[in-house]
Amino acid sequence: MSDRRPLRRAYTQAILLLLLAAHGVIVQPAARSLQHAGHHMSDMPETKTEAGNGSRSAADLQREAKRLKDKRESELNHHIAGCLVALAGLFLLLERRSLPGSSRLRVLWPACFLAGGLFLLVFSDTEIWPFGSQTLWHAITHDAEDLQHKIFALILLVVGLVEYQRVRGRWNTRLTPWVFSIAGVAGAVLLLFHRHSMDMHHATAMQSMQHIEVQHRWYATVGAGVVTAKHMSELPTKIQKIFAVLWPGLLITLGLLLMLYTE
Repeated sequence: MSDRRPLRRAYTQAILLLLLAAHGVIVQPAARSLQHAGHHMSDMPETKTEAGNGSRSAADLQREAKRLKDKRESELNHHIAGCLVALAGLFLLLERRSLPGSSRLRVLWPACFLAGGLFLLVFSDTEIWPFGSQTLWHAITHDAEDLQHKIFALILLVVGLVEYQRVRGRWNTRLTPWVFSIAGVAGAVLLLFHRHSMDMHHATAMQSMQHIEVQHRWYATVGAGVVTAKHMSELPTKIQKIFAVLWPGLLITLGLLLMLYTE
């Protein structure tokens, strides 16, 4: 049993480090956001039936409440996905330390991708059944954002499944390494065209949209780096080992960027 202690210690340190980072960039900002939203809603003027008086209509209050709800939901989805991506990178780096029993970590990084894909597939759009009244078919055929979210989920699921089988010694053909590369490039390109629906009546709508687009471009850039380094790590070259360390590092970077997402 003693030969497993270094692995367990490294594993515990990695998890604690990620939890600490998650608490700093997810839990605390989320709490402040909720508190700010509560103050914001409580400071809104009461609705009046008389015209004028500077009062906000019931429709305005409802639209503002929905905007804040969608904002918190979108940020949380990005943060949770980022945690899983960063955790996958940590598992990959731990595996490379060659600690006793570290080979068991091989299945954990693709499991993070599978978990991320399932999470996005179910929770990315709560207006869809079972959380909302819309059917999946109606959502993906009438809302481009919903369709893109489900495509991202499928990309994670396909990559996770293929890589899970590969680390178990299955599906190891000349073509399977290309699944990660092709799916990763598709995801990076899709990010460049990913648009969030938002209330354009809000005063800061254009600034928020530009802010989101800048973050998406960073995700696409780092994601392209992950794909390139991962593919190079599969090729028998003199610098193969460098790329084998580089791509998990870039994966952690991408995860941290997602955990810092704001709207």
